[in-house]
Amino acid sequence: MIIAHDLGTTGDKASLHADDGTPVAALTEHYGTDFRAGGVAEQDPEVWWRAVCAATRRLLEHTGVRPAEVSAVGFSGQMMGAVLLDSAYRPVRPSLIWADHRSQEQADRLVAALGAERAYRLLGHQLHPTYSLTKVMWVRDHEPEAFARVAHVCLAKDYVVHRLTGVLATDRSDASSTNAYDQPAGAWSAEVLAAAGIDAGLFPEIVPSTTVAGGLLPEAAAATGLAAGTPVVLGGGDGPLAALGAGVIEPADGAYTYLGSSSWVSLSAERPLHDPQMRTMTFDHVVPGRYVPTATMQAGGASLDWVAEVLRPGQGGDRFPELLAAAADADTAGLYFLPHLLGERSPYWNAAAAGAFLGLTRHHEEAHLTRAVLEGVAFNLATCVGAFREAGHPVDRVDAIGGGAASDLWLQILADVWGATVRRRSIVEEANSLGAAVTAGVGAGLVDDFAVARDLSEVTAEFTPEPGRHADYRRRHALFLEAYERLEPWFAKERR
Repeated sequence: MIIAHDLGTTGDKASLHADDGTPVAALTEHYGTDFRAGGVAEQDPEVWWRAVCAATRRLLEHTGVRPAEVSAVGFSGQMMGAVLLDSAYRPVRPSLIWADHRSQEQADRLVAALGAERAYRLLGHQLHPTYSLTKVMWVRDHEPEAFARVAHVCLAKDYVVHRLTGVLATDRSDASSTNAYDQPAGAWSAEVLAAAGIDAGLFPEIVPSTTVAGGLLPEAAAATGLAAGTPVVLGGGDGPLAALGAGVIEPADGAYTYLGSSSWVSLSAERPLHDPQMRTMTFDHVVPGRYVPTATMQAGGASLDWVAEVLRPGQGGDRFPELLAAAADADTAGLYFLPHLLGERSPYWNAAAAGAFLGLTRHHEEAHLTRAVLEGVAFNLATCVGAFREAGHPVDRVDAIGGGAASDLWLQILADVWGATVRRRSIVEEANSLGAAVTAGVGAGLVDDFAVARDLSEVTAEFTPEPGRHADYRRRHALFLEAYERLEPWFAKERR
């Protein structure tokens, strides 16, 4: 049996899989995030560790699986954060996670030093405050006492793997999310780190995602309930592992969309995709020799979570069915939502961007607001789909995963806005875990090839675009883009 952990923004999903990766059971240990004004988004790495331990023990108890039956443990982790550790590998401060965008000044300095286009081609990504490197620079510039104690910088899953095995390393997929990684060379970038004034020695060794980092330490075994010596496979970043879980391994496998806290459209490619307008980014895949061109927005599912909490506070997950049912029949003509609640990555790369409802009138109710949020995310991702199409990728069929993929309404809206068939896969919320399990299986020698992932889920529903609605949404998408363009100067003024 394989246990996979998906260290996400809202919790750790622990899942049990057969040796070939087939899902057996899953549960989630939730934790919170410190979101504050000014772009703060932090989590305590100790919370991740406690969640992994608790989730593992609960999973063993729930399934009745004996510790000796677990052949390997694998990981998927949130990307683009900065975990800062001292010489004893203890966190010196909370981790600045992917959503933290305080480091615009540091990003601007790197752009001035390196040039935006050159950096994009070197890193596969724009220089932007959502990435790890500028977060490290921000701590150095604003918290010098804390930074003086920093001896290691890593990503979320790397920290937990170190707690389990005593080995600190990272893989290419996570390294490619730091803005400190020379993508053509497959190594830390001496040029970028020199421009940042950050010692390359702070960053861990880069190894394949299938690397067995080590066996479970006795103290970690006691904390998790697993057997000491159980192989721990490093795994990768959640985006590339979601691609693997969705069966997107080769270019012919098509595109997928992930509707989680952040949301994206992505595909597999043989080389990085460099968009002339720099709307997209490219991660290294966990599959050797493959890349994952991606267009990620900051607040996809997070926008739906936000509006649901505002409209139905304190009701938890029960609030979604009623809101979505009412939104199905709402007429949002003239009403728009800009879903930039956490600044924005694709397609604008503007940390100053903010959310906004436009066209509100007295008759609008919660159903209209909810549907406008669903459409706003679809419109924003439509610009990203357009970038892939312009690069020669047809994107006429998109498989949907992530929690938002459970909504028929949202998938139909996506199909109508994009003019593409959108298919729900049976894994929905389990793609990251499935990808981590398959990677662990390959690393531990339990499965022969990543290709087994294609057979571990199936299409359960298909949504095709209605021509009339698609035509209307194309018209409205142009107005959506114009709304952002007109507000962009105002966002910049308000940020100052």
